[in-house]
Amino acid sequence: MQWYFVALLLTFLTSSQGILTTLSQSNGKYLYDYATVPFLAEVFKLVLSGLLVWRECQISPSTRMTTEWKSVRLYVVPSIIYLIHNNVQFATLTYVDASTYQIMGNLKIVTTGILFRLFLRRRLSNLQWMAIILLAVGTTTSQVKGCGEASCDSLFAAPIQGYMLGAVSACLSALAGVYTEFLMKKNNDSLYWQNVQLYTGGYENGSWWQRLFNGYSITTWMVVLNLGSTGLLVSWLMKYADNIVKVYATSMAMLLTMVWSVYLFSFKPTLQLFLGIIICMMSLHMYFAPPNMLLDLPTQVRAASESLKEVTVERRTDS
Repeated sequence: MQWYFVALLLTFLTSSQGILTTLSQSNGKYLYDYATVPFLAEVFKLVLSGLLVWRECQISPSTRMTTEWKSVRLYVVPSIIYLIHNNVQFATLTYVDASTYQIMGNLKIVTTGILFRLFLRRRLSNLQWMAIILLAVGTTTSQVKGCGEASCDSLFAAPIQGYMLGAVSACLSALAGVYTEFLMKKNNDSLYWQNVQLYTGGYENGSWWQRLFNGYSITTWMVVLNLGSTGLLVSWLMKYADNIVKVYATSMAMLLTMVWSVYLFSFKPTLQLFLGIIICMMSLHMYFAPPNMLLDLPTQVRAASESLKEVTVERRTDS
């Protein structure tokens, strides 16, 4: 399966998460305990990954599965990072409003690129860095409302603690993604076995488990399956592509959600939304297009760039 097909599917599923979650409400309220949804999504991912491991072992008994405690315990780290991240999120929202926090969240696009370079030692060209910054600018532009509105003023009115916590939140989110990619590519273990280890550490304690299935509808189950499927697709991208592909997929999903909202929820499109979509599409083209499509290169240089692209694709496929 090609990575761009998986990225496209991830974009579609991620963009539909907010839509399905909204549709699962009744008269603007949840009839179910929404804390049970992530738990069931984790169960879905764990069970499906376990079944795929079993099937893979039946087909190929030589399937590689590292079971040493020294290696297995590393899969607990992403859960710890996400736990800290969730607490930082709540702390940040005590200093800034929701719209400001959403805009500040786009900082994780840039921090992912920085940590991607520092920890995974993956070089990015100057053009790719420009594309990443453009992506952050494009997603932010699409979320900013008219500058005459109060929300525009609130973006610069938050206390310094709010901005600092927002930056920490962006770094933690990027660190969790980069660390997960490191784990998935650390060895040649089966992807499904790595998923089993990853999702086993994803459970949280709480009394809400006693309210499982209460108020569930078909749409609620679609939300559960959606969350579980996106998690599995992200793992696939971490294993066979990289964090930057995931960042682009999720960013494009946010824009697609806004477009869908225009037709489903009478969301009024803004000039900022259209500008943001244009900027993000330019960023997508700049990052993934071969150099000969971006520059009018001489024939010899163009041939060299095409051969370099083939080598890069082969390396990405092998990794």
